[in-house]
Amino acid sequence: MGQPSILVVDDEFAVQQALKAWFSKSGYETHTADSGEAALSKLEEVPFDVVFLDIMMPGLNGIETLEEIKKRYPSTIVVMMTAYASIESAVEAMKLGAGDYLVKPLDPDLLDPLVARLLKYRELLQENVLLRDQISRMIRFENLVGKSDAMQAVYTMIRDVAGSDASVLITGETGTGKELVAKAIHAVSPRCEAPFIPINCGAFPEHLLESELFGHEKGAFTGAAFARKGRLELCSGGTLFLDEIGEITPRMQVDLLRVLEDKRFFRVGGERPIEVDFRVVAATNRDLQKAIQDGTFRADLYYRLNVVSIQVPPLRQRTDDIPLLAQHFLDRFSRETNKNIDSISREAMELLCSQPWQGNVRELQNAIERAVVVCKKRQVDVADLAFLQCSAAMPSADQALEQVIREHIQRVLKAQGGNISKAAQVLAIHRSTLHKKLKEYGLEPEGKN
Repeated sequence: MGQPSILVVDDEFAVQQALKAWFSKSGYETHTADSGEAALSKLEEVPFDVVFLDIMMPGLNGIETLEEIKKRYPSTIVVMMTAYASIESAVEAMKLGAGDYLVKPLDPDLLDPLVARLLKYRELLQENVLLRDQISRMIRFENLVGKSDAMQAVYTMIRDVAGSDASVLITGETGTGKELVAKAIHAVSPRCEAPFIPINCGAFPEHLLESELFGHEKGAFTGAAFARKGRLELCSGGTLFLDEIGEITPRMQVDLLRVLEDKRFFRVGGERPIEVDFRVVAATNRDLQKAIQDGTFRADLYYRLNVVSIQVPPLRQRTDDIPLLAQHFLDRFSRETNKNIDSISREAMELLCSQPWQGNVRELQNAIERAVVVCKKRQVDVADLAFLQCSAAMPSADQALEQVIREHIQRVLKAQGGNISKAAQVLAIHRSTLHKKLKEYGLEPEGKN
């Protein structure tokens, strides 16, 4: 970056030369103009960082010239000069965007600090514009938060794959944010204006999953009182996100493979083929290659989905992100609960960073939400995270598996305040499954749902 440039605009030749000599001596590239019209002409040819502009000039006066400069070159700093100071002219100049207002005769010793201050101010404004742009891009990444090398690698992959229509397989443990990665891919892709349609493949039995994906015609089965579009039709032009793809049955794997290859399908009970344009992004916490070896997942479907793979790291592999994530969730839940909680104490943050976070980011999110609910001050302290300190020690090798499972469910349920829905999320099982386990082990939730 070269030396800052200054344009001095004054109809008095002596003022032009005096200011030019001073600024040139200070190392600034300095030019002069004797009228508003000449100044605008010069600005069309050369960008200037700062313009010193006299108010009282024949022809286009200083205020009119200022207005034109800010309209055409809003980032150019303009300092007004006048020998006839008035409050009205000063107010008008500042309203029009002047950086400062000086009264002649000018004190040369004040000019260099003034220019330095104005240039610093402009630099901060430019940084603010860049920051807003970065924040905008981060928002499009759907709350993906992290500065660790592991997450930077994920961001790079998102940007690399977003522009194509290649199928993406996202892998990672429960709670790492696989759906957020899928949403981010969609958000920065050419398909971003079309729908992002998710479906949890593990949440439906086979016959319901078929209807959810493909839709059905009226009378296709008992209870089908009217025709219904499936997720595939709804996501036309957009992105279909298949979560828990490893849970679908062998027959549904065949049907899905056919749709991915042909981009056409039939509604349940339908006879007319429906063509659809979509991109598929899938996710799983299972080892699909092992599932292929076990004969529970088709190799051809795996390779069709796994054109590009993104591994989302568990939280224990990016502990540097825990403070950032914790503050992110604190800000969010403070707003949602209308509580003025600004920060997390050093001791509380150390406790958060020392946890194993088996439920990863989702578990951390739930922990911060609970801390916000119980916190009575403006800072979350260790006492607000007491439920984390109640975690039992690791089970010994001779403990029965059923006992380990029972104790783990009990700990998670307690950590979630007895909320079965949230506990089921952390445990990565369905709510109905958790209810069965609670009944089986004789456990009772501490609170209502």
